[in-house]
Amino acid sequence: MRTAQEILQAAQAFAEEELRPQAGAFEAEEEIPREVIRRLAQQGFLAASFPVQYGGLALDPVEYGLFTEEIGKACNSMRELITVHTSLVGESLLRWGTPAQKEHWLPKMARGELLAAFALTEPDVGSDARGVRTTYVKTEEGFLLQGRKKWISFADIADLFLVIASDAQTGEVTAFLVERSQTGVSTTKMSGLLASKASHLAEIDLHDVVVPHENVLGRIGGGFSYIVNSALDHGRYSIAWAGVAIAQESLNAMATYARTRRQGGKLICEYDAVQALLADAHVQLQAARALCLSVGRLRKDKHHEAMIQTSIAKVFTSKMAMKVATDAVQVFGGNGFSNQYPVERLFREAKVLEIIEGTSQVLQPVIAQQVLRTCHHRGAEA
Repeated sequence: MRTAQEILQAAQAFAEEELRPQAGAFEAEEEIPREVIRRLAQQGFLAASFPVQYGGLALDPVEYGLFTEEIGKACNSMRELITVHTSLVGESLLRWGTPAQKEHWLPKMARGELLAAFALTEPDVGSDARGVRTTYVKTEEGFLLQGRKKWISFADIADLFLVIASDAQTGEVTAFLVERSQTGVSTTKMSGLLASKASHLAEIDLHDVVVPHENVLGRIGGGFSYIVNSALDHGRYSIAWAGVAIAQESLNAMATYARTRRQGGKLICEYDAVQALLADAHVQLQAARALCLSVGRLRKDKHHEAMIQTSIAKVFTSKMAMKVATDAVQVFGGNGFSNQYPVERLFREAKVLEIIEGTSQVLQPVIAQQVLRTCHHRGAEA
């Protein structure tokens, strides 16, 4: 069995050899070839946080965060696959699945025999699971699902969907494991996107889909309070590290460029203005990585503040990544506008992090409530 350090070194080597040289091509062709995903799975990287008994690598939260950074620096779309397949769906199965569900699905997910996607958002519903319009009705055969999902990463090639739907009569929200092969399931690939072009985003149509009783994840009516909240928490932890990854890649790119690009008879890294951008980016990145490591330790210890601290890290690192990527484009000047240079792609990918798994504006009121509970002077209440 490999140590965590050996796994991280293998991830770094895989990213360097298989992902970074092709990241731009994946984006241009709007897909990651299945062969590349198959080689990723052979390394066990689709189950990095799963226990060994299910074919995983058993990385703890801190190690899994560092692993996410290695993959995310080289290819944001492949990192996105790991976020939805491992963090959102896999971690939800581990937390809420029955023993039979875990034995049936997790080893196949670990081997890459099937890919999984998290189907929450809809044409008119974002992260608010209580408002989903996809419905279910209980029948003798199981549950009859009707509805439409949108913005679902890797839905175009996924074999298994974790679908969030509400009871047509009571509005209770429940989570279902829906297989692509089930009658009434179809997907339509989305195009014309700002970023995540290689993430196989698709819409999912569910028309009279009969889901058997054994494919309910968690308890009936527990889809929002348990499944969605914990799934998004795992997703936000992954996104927080994705921000660190994009910022580090942007900083590496701008420092390399500044050391070789000449203007006015000297290297641009000799100008105070460029050095200020490099220094600010480095300071912000170090702060973000320290925050993510701290959150990882809280998650490892199952600390009661791990979830709110994860949201704080997601908001901070996504904004930080956008700022660093923007400054990277500034250092590249006119070349930063060209897709011949990586900062153009990193700039677009950074923006997405402020939106997915709950926008910064959705998370800020949650964080503000914690501030009001914990940051006031005692005895000063009105």
